[in-house]
Amino acid sequence: MDITSAIELNVTTALAEDIGNGDITAQLIPASLTAIATVISRDHATLCGKAWFESCFKRLDSNIHIQWFVQDGDRITPSQKICEISGNARAMLTAERPALNLLQTLSGTATLTRSYVDKIAGTSASILDTRKTLPGLRIAQKYAVLAGGGLNQRIGLYDGILIKENHIAAAGGIFTVLVEARKLAKPGVSIQIEVENMSQLDEALQAGAKLILLDNFSFSKLREAVIFTAKRAVLEASGGITLESVRLVAETGVDRISVGNLTKDVKAVDFSMRFA
Repeated sequence: MDITSAIELNVTTALAEDIGNGDITAQLIPASLTAIATVISRDHATLCGKAWFESCFKRLDSNIHIQWFVQDGDRITPSQKICEISGNARAMLTAERPALNLLQTLSGTATLTRSYVDKIAGTSASILDTRKTLPGLRIAQKYAVLAGGGLNQRIGLYDGILIKENHIAAAGGIFTVLVEARKLAKPGVSIQIEVENMSQLDEALQAGAKLILLDNFSFSKLREAVIFTAKRAVLEASGGITLESVRLVAETGVDRISVGNLTKDVKAVDFSMRFA
């Protein structure tokens, strides 16, 4: 699914669950009334979700105009003016909550990602997301990770191969499963294998693995793995990595660090929309 389709689906779902068969409260407002409203931030954050936010309003009234004062990926501060909205008052009131829900959630993902990226500044490592996303918002959250300065892993099960311990056990071992993966993978499809100790790392390297996930390695074992691998493969650290530990992980010399918290433990950014 491309990002345009994801926005359409996310907005359709958000509006449908909130409006149902009609916004009763909005009927208190004259149908022809126009208004101007301003959205401000109440947090230090990284903005993300402009297209989702705007689509909520445009879907209800294509004539609504939104003037943005910041872009996705920009750092924002409390009381900062984010955008100004003008148009039909009923449509604006009906779209308000779904639009803010999407903006606050995606900004939350982008903000947390930026925190991790800032923590490892000056190292050679990159921060990556996982498939531990909120249901229905995978494309949106992966976009938010990019806005926060992180990188994306595979989108789903269809565009990349990640061989985990159960795959290895079921297939009959690391060498066997990598042979089968190479037969199966189409051009452009990455093949990554997860290892849990130095013995498995050695076996994966001997089998020609070029992308290896080091699962729950200690700091000392990560350093040992980096030295042992000697650039023969790209190494990715994963498993229980927090803001407090990510710098130490990056300083071991691994190439990539994947963090499930970016997309599964989201703290929404607080925004407020006020009519003039």
